[in-house]
Amino acid sequence: MIKQSYTFKTPIGILTMSEADQYLTGVSFERDQSFLLAEQPGQRYRKHSDVLYEAYRQLQEYFAGNRRDFTIPIRADGTAFQKRVWGELQKIPYGETRSYAEIAAGIGNPKAVRAVGQANNRNPILIIVPCHRVIHKNGDIAGFACGDDVKRYLLGLEGRAGR
Repeated sequence: MIKQSYTFKTPIGILTMSEADQYLTGVSFERDQSFLLAEQPGQRYRKHSDVLYEAYRQLQEYFAGNRRDFTIPIRADGTAFQKRVWGELQKIPYGETRSYAEIAAGIGNPKAVRAVGQANNRNPILIIVPCHRVIHKNGDIAGFACGDDVKRYLLGLEGRAGR
C-alpha cells in the first residue's frame, strides 16, 4: 500500500491530508496528526496524488465560501460504531447543526450520546466528515478536539454561530 500526504495552510491553520488506494483517509490539523502515526507494515509514502489534489482544491473552495458539499472518495478506519456515527455526520447539511443526542438517535442508539461524542472526537477526516456541525443540546459548542475557536470559525463560515 502506498500512502500519500499533503500539508497546506488554511484560514484555521495547517491541515495535513492523507490518501491510500485512491481514497482520502485523513484530514487533520497540524496539532493532531495521529492518523499519520497509525502506519501499517509495508506502507510507503509519496507526496501527491489526484485524490489529494482534488481534496485540496475542494477544501480551498470551501474556505472561500464556494463549496458546500465534497465529492472526494473517503475511507475512514474505525470501529463499526464509529463508522455509523461518521456516516450520520455526513448527512448533516451545510449550514446546519445537530446535537450529540440527535446523532445517537439517528444511528438507532439514543442512549449512546457519550459514545457518539467519543466517536466524533476520533473522526479522522475533519471538515469533509463534518464533526464540527455537532453541538450540545443547549447550543454550546465546547469540546471540539481542534479547539472551540476553530469550530466557531467553521460554523461561522457556514452561516451558523455557536456559543
